[in-house]
Amino acid sequence: MSEIMEQYQVPLKEIMHEFNLVGVYLPPDVDKREISRADANRPGLALTGFYDLFEPLRMQILGKVEYRYLNTMSLEERNQRLCEFFSKRPVGVVLCQGLEPFPEMVACANDWQVPLLTYTGETSDLIAALIASLNVKLAPRITRHGVFVEVYGEGLLIFGDSGIGKSETAIELVKRGHRLIADDAVEIKKVSAKTLLGTSPELIRHYIELRGIGIVDVRRIFGMGAVKLTEKIDLIINLEHWNKEKFYDRLGLDTEYTEIMGIQVPSITIPVQPGRNLAVILEIAAMNSRQKKWGYNTAVEFTKKLMGEIPADDNSLR
Repeated sequence: MSEIMEQYQVPLKEIMHEFNLVGVYLPPDVDKREISRADANRPGLALTGFYDLFEPLRMQILGKVEYRYLNTMSLEERNQRLCEFFSKRPVGVVLCQGLEPFPEMVACANDWQVPLLTYTGETSDLIAALIASLNVKLAPRITRHGVFVEVYGEGLLIFGDSGIGKSETAIELVKRGHRLIADDAVEIKKVSAKTLLGTSPELIRHYIELRGIGIVDVRRIFGMGAVKLTEKIDLIINLEHWNKEKFYDRLGLDTEYTEIMGIQVPSITIPVQPGRNLAVILEIAAMNSRQKKWGYNTAVEFTKKLMGEIPADDNSLR
């Protein structure tokens, strides 16, 4: 199934508020300015006159190195370099560590209508925090039908046919002390080459639908500790009606994966039939997933014992 990923933008004003960036010069249309690239840039080479591969869509961050370099120039040369730089119309320029902007820097920003901002903290701190924030805000995303819960710190994304019991299982998990993230629609963001985050669309956040009862506000009934805004997707649970003619893995030796947005996520298929306590099964699945991350695979160890490779009373397995 093909996945259509939209491109997103973040208002510059939102980033200014988040990082306490102070505007030295703000163009009249600053409320309409948006950031569409997550990577930031220190324009050292650009200030020397080298603009090959320069990306004006990136936030441009200037620290003490760039400032001192500009300070070595004559007034005329500095004005020329700065005007050339601002003529590329970067989405925003930030001067860090509380440095005082050169008057010609303010004038060039005004001439080319480029937001000029200041930041009191360290340059490297701003770059790291800015990229991390923008990676989440601008992450490509899709929406999938399912339920997303956090169980023992593991993000379980539950898929299955309508009416199979996804929401009922989520409620039972909430009653057992775990947390609901999304019901019915799960918004999935690709925040790195190997990490997916799941959250709920704002309109239905904290709500869950139970057939026969209707819409339930989980946060109000069970408290703030029963919900969470977002979580990493660690394991996919596929619920399906029990098919007696289908073979289900009984040892767990084979690891299955489901691909979402180019990332392979571990997954398991759980057959559903009357009498099976899905909440308990999902708790065990979450704990087993954590053990595998820590390097312990129960199925592999059990198979080795059967093959005689490990003594049955080996204390290391306890």
